[in-house]
Formats: sequence, structure tokens, C-alpha cells
Amino acid sequence: MEAFSVRILASDHPFYEGECFLLVIPTSNGMYGIRARHSNMIAAVVPGTLQYQTKPDSLQEAAVSEGLVKVENGEVLILVDTAERPEEIDANRARRKADEAKEALLQKKSIQEYREAEATLARALTRLRVKKAITCKTKIFGKLKNIQAVLATWMFFYY
Repeated sequence: MEAFSVRILASDHPFYEGECFLLVIPTSNGMYGIRARHSNMIAAVVPGTLQYQTKPDSLQEAAVSEGLVKVENGEVLILVDTAERPEEIDANRARRKADEAKEALLQKKSIQEYREAEATLARALTRLRVKKAITCKTKIFGKLKNIQAVLATWMFFYY
């Protein structure tokens, strides 16, 4: 697998800069995958889960908010308002924000306030999804290792 250069910049800090083998970005048209030698493009990033592979055998995830992605001459630049790793996410805070945003959506307010509440809710739900996914993966990974060992033993005796 060939690597390419990636810069993921949040509005307040550089999130990741370095080599990457695979990048999957949430866009307005769905999830968009990028590998080395991708054609030049620009797309809008929507709140969701960004996946990136910095080593051939490890896929990492992050919660990102709105922004844009640019692929040009084999280099990828992602500019987003926020980018957070699962371990950086405070699940209780995200739940509170989601509840506040749901309440704001139910109140009769201006269109701008309604859109802001929608964006806040989308960010909070994304953060909770990413946090939950890493917790589930950690629990499942231990069980998966046991299952793989059993399957390997079974395959050895079967063949």
C-alpha cells in the first residue's frame, strides 16, 4: 500500500500531519474514500466520523465537524472547525449538549437559531458515536482475539 501526505487542521490546533494510507471522510454526498494518487478534488465535510490509517494495520477514528477537504497533487488538506480523538471526548458533556440542542429545536425560534441547534445536535451525536465506537471496539477486540485463536486451532486440526 502506498502512503500519501495528509494535513488535518482543526480551527484551534493541527490535529494530524503526516503519512496516511487510507482516509475516509464524511461529506455532503456520503462517505468519501481517498488513497494515494487520488485525483484532484474539493468537497464539503459534514459532521461525522473521519477514519484514517497511519499504519498499514491500524485504522483510527475521529469526530469532525463541518469544513472542507482538498486533494491536490497527491497531498490532502482537511480544514474543519473541530476534530477530536475518541479519548478526548467527554461523553457526559456531549450528552448535555445533545439534550440542550434537542430542547432548542423544540422551541419556536428564528431560522438561524434553529440551524445552530441542528449543527450543535449533529456535533454532539457524532462525538457520542465516535466515543461509543471506541469503547465497543475495545471490548470486542479482546473477545475477537479469543475467537481468532479458537478458529486458528480449529483450522489447524481440520486441515
